[in-house]
Amino acid sequence: MPQLNTSTWTITILSMLLTLFILFQLKISKYMYYTNPESTSAKLQKQNTPWETKWTKIYLPLSLPQQS
Repeated sequence: MPQLNTSTWTITILSMLLTLFILFQLKISKYMYYTNPESTSAKLQKQNTPWETKWTKIYLPLSLPQQS
């Protein structure tokens, strides 16, 4: 049974890794990044909900008047 020649594996693996690195760098460099993402401030608008405008009180069973 013949032996498997593995002498070219090192250069093949290294060239594959280098090619993948270059391809990913080219792919990433095509994205448009903003220079300062914090420069555009999103103003949060407070929405008044119906339960915020009304006065409510939660009655716990222990705070109710004693019934005898």
